[in-house]
Amino acid sequence: MPSFSDATRRIVRTASAGTAAAMLNARSLTSRALEAGREGGLSGLLGAGRTGDLSGVRAAAASPRLGNRAKVASGGVAALALGALLLPGHASAQATVHPTVPGSSVFTASSAPQQEGRVVQVSEPSTYKQPRSVSAQDSVGVASNLAQPQPAQQAQPTQPAAPAPAQQAAPQPQPAQQAQPAPAPAPAQPDWSSPAPGAPTSNPYHKTNHGYAAGFHTGVDFAVRTGTPLVAVGNATVVSAGWAGAYGNQVVLKLADGHFAQYAHLSKLGVHAGQKVKAGDRVGLSGSTGNSTGPHLHFEIRTANRYAAVIDPIKYLSAHGAKNF
Repeated sequence: MPSFSDATRRIVRTASAGTAAAMLNARSLTSRALEAGREGGLSGLLGAGRTGDLSGVRAAAASPRLGNRAKVASGGVAALALGALLLPGHASAQATVHPTVPGSSVFTASSAPQQEGRVVQVSEPSTYKQPRSVSAQDSVGVASNLAQPQPAQQAQPTQPAAPAPAQQAAPQPQPAQQAQPAPAPAPAQPDWSSPAPGAPTSNPYHKTNHGYAAGFHTGVDFAVRTGTPLVAVGNATVVSAGWAGAYGNQVVLKLADGHFAQYAHLSKLGVHAGQKVKAGDRVGLSGSTGNSTGPHLHFEIRTANRYAAVIDPIKYLSAHGAKNF
């Protein structure tokens, strides 16, 4: 009768042959060895062998150690058979064996199924229950890509804002008009003036002179050159303008207060009878016409329009405010 180690080597050789029949014999032999071990001996396994001594097998079956060795051997046989199938390049690697019943083949092992710890994703919480789950909601989660959007809170109607009061547009400043230069003011015309403004006197009033018919100088002489402008001493009306004998060219004005102003020895007349003049208006140019020894102005103030009805001209004009002597 072959020993246990011989049987093991035989199975290995059978598996190495690479045929499906040898593999099936190895599985059958292993099953029978396990059954023989449970019944108390290896008699079944040895009976299936070709030759051997039954007494040795029975003796070995009586020993508890041999029974345990048989169990270990059966597991080793299964492992060796599986290793033979996985050897690279071996003929058995090309053979396909489909086990029939799970747990009865050397290729499958009976074990308790492990509960998967995966999370079941649903679109919303539900009563889904995994197999062997304690709670209906164990391992249940809402997928983020399936989550239903929360309804937006309805916006409260807002009161329309009161329109801001329109700000009154500030008036735009108008560009300042460039002030036109004011014309130079005309020189103030005095109410009364000297007949030859600024000219000195050369012969005073009432100087005794027996050459005159009155026996004295009836007026005042102003030393001026020929062509010097002569002006009206006040607002007046022209009584006469022309030749007057010994007085030469003469102009007589009637003043506003009734007195008369007389201009003698003029080189040129500048007014005519009946003309209205104001103080400062030109009445003619000085000269040396008539009974004269040189250019000058003979000027008289008369109380009446006749010869020798005269008063002091300087005192008269100064009394009325004339200051330009």
